[in-house]
Amino acid sequence: MTPTAQYLHEAGEILQLLDQDAIERTVDVLVELRERGGRLFVLGVGGGAGHASHAVNDFRKIAGIEAYTPTDNVSELTARINDEGWATSFANWLRGSHLKATDVVFVFSVGGGNLEHNVSVNLVRALQYAREMGASVLGVVGRDGGFTARVADVCVKIPVVNSEHITPHTESFQALVWHLMVSHPKLRIDRMKWESISNEDAEAAVG
Repeated sequence: MTPTAQYLHEAGEILQLLDQDAIERTVDVLVELRERGGRLFVLGVGGGAGHASHAVNDFRKIAGIEAYTPTDNVSELTARINDEGWATSFANWLRGSHLKATDVVFVFSVGGGNLEHNVSVNLVRALQYAREMGASVLGVVGRDGGFTARVADVCVKIPVVNSEHITPHTESFQALVWHLMVSHPKLRIDRMKWESISNEDAEAAVG
């Protein structure tokens, strides 16, 4: 089996193993968030930071949810890191955003944060603060889910089928999962551009 075939075979395995119930329950939490007028704060580091920015766009534009991420404001984030330290940068950003019990914190992370191994401590501190404030916590994570999985109201864990591909598979499927969510009939309120164009073309052809 070629490396390409192996990787795609593993991806197929993960698709079959994804916890569909956890995805559906996450969608329900987001629908309830929108209905009560709460805000969505999306956190991620590295690839997760890129996902956070993209997901904020999709949740705002497609699902009509007020959403933000700290990594979209480089000036504020780096000022907090410089003045207060990396470990508290996300927690203090949430504090500055006046996080409330009506809000949701959503994490994209491979390991989910781990204090014992000093990994993604900023995520751990942010989730501790979220819990103190009574906000709900969601996550799409890999491995055993780390701190995120332990404190989340709902957490989608990307199954590990090859320990050599934990990070690429987790980050790939994080994008799949949030795109599934914003496309979900319960959550989507705005048609996406290419779907809209395709439907217009189909209607013109019929007419």
